[in-house]
Amino acid sequence: MSNYKHITVPAGDKIQVDETGHVTTPDNPIICFIEGDGTGPDIWRASKMLFDAAVKHCYGGKRAVSWMEIFAGEKANGIYGSYLPDETLEAIREYEVAIKGPLTTPVGGGFRSLNVSLRQQLDLFACVRPVRHFEGVPSPVREPDAVNMVIFRENTEDVYAGMELEAGTPEVARLIAFCEREFGWNIRHDSGIGIKPVSETGSKRIIRAAINYAVQQNRSSVTLVHKGNIMKFTEGAFRKWGYELVREEFSDVAVGWDDCNGDPGDKILVKDTIADIFLQQILTRPREFDVVATMNLNGDYMSDALAAQVGGIGIAPGANINYENGTAIFEATHGTAPKYANLDKVNPCSVVLSGVMMFEHLGWNEVAEAINNALMCTFGQKKVTYDFARLMEGATELKCSEFAAAVIENL
Repeated sequence: MSNYKHITVPAGDKIQVDETGHVTTPDNPIICFIEGDGTGPDIWRASKMLFDAAVKHCYGGKRAVSWMEIFAGEKANGIYGSYLPDETLEAIREYEVAIKGPLTTPVGGGFRSLNVSLRQQLDLFACVRPVRHFEGVPSPVREPDAVNMVIFRENTEDVYAGMELEAGTPEVARLIAFCEREFGWNIRHDSGIGIKPVSETGSKRIIRAAINYAVQQNRSSVTLVHKGNIMKFTEGAFRKWGYELVREEFSDVAVGWDDCNGDPGDKILVKDTIADIFLQQILTRPREFDVVATMNLNGDYMSDALAAQVGGIGIAPGANINYENGTAIFEATHGTAPKYANLDKVNPCSVVLSGVMMFEHLGWNEVAEAINNALMCTFGQKKVTYDFARLMEGATELKCSEFAAAVIENL
């Protein structure tokens, strides 16, 4: 019997994860969902309808998802008086997998970001963002199909760790005085200060996840993106630890650039590049990049810049995964867009494609492939939501729910 106060547990079975992080999915898995704020309910209803139809299409009723609603954001605050209640975290830990819409971050106090809080409290250290183009989706670049990358962004460290002190406070004055006294650092006394932790542990586990992914998906290279020419002991250390990891754990399947003179043979090539150069080269020669591993802030900029090249953040999926224990949250990567709330208007593809990632994580690859193929067909028919319709000649503009129904017809 459930001990949850406001969560109703449906009939179904738990997803199992062993000590290596391997996921075993039953035929009737219980999967947590957070519908989200603003446009979240519209997007979730459309996405769920498509997910259920795709599972039925692939398995003929032999498999089905038991959806379990859990709460975060505005809805949670109305129910619990908390934007991120403890039992939401408990449910994700117990049931292993969740999918969510966009969440509002409370203004003027509380959480710095609900998304960041979820990642940190559940130690979801890998933010995984695949970026690819679907033919027919409008793009601002000439060859959007040249972009086919997967970003592995470290989720728990860097400046996103939230270790900040406000300018003018007694706390920041003590830290400035300490830094002047102990290290001779001349910091302006009206400064705010943030700490940028980058650890060997955090660096190696995100790079390990990226290389393992490259091996499993038969990818050709992993690029470490950093600003180590300037920040030598944080971002430079990330680069150094990455190459160490290749030699220590992956020498049979991967090789670093300096250890092979750029010729990896039949192994995965691990290379590195400076962050600002990377942001140029994803425009000028994106085919040179495959899997990318980077730190938190870099990854934020890069994944959004890449999403713009293939259709925008509204079609960008994302996952936050702890590869060591199997816990995963799949999420829309865009905001709540409250002015469009309850209008059945916006593009649901960020959650839909995050669901594709979720089904791949569960091992239900037939469902993931079916949704991808149906999306390609629907885009090819120029049946799209308003954000794409305004950029395409001859498009049929559909509501959010109508778009999901069109994709279902193309399964």
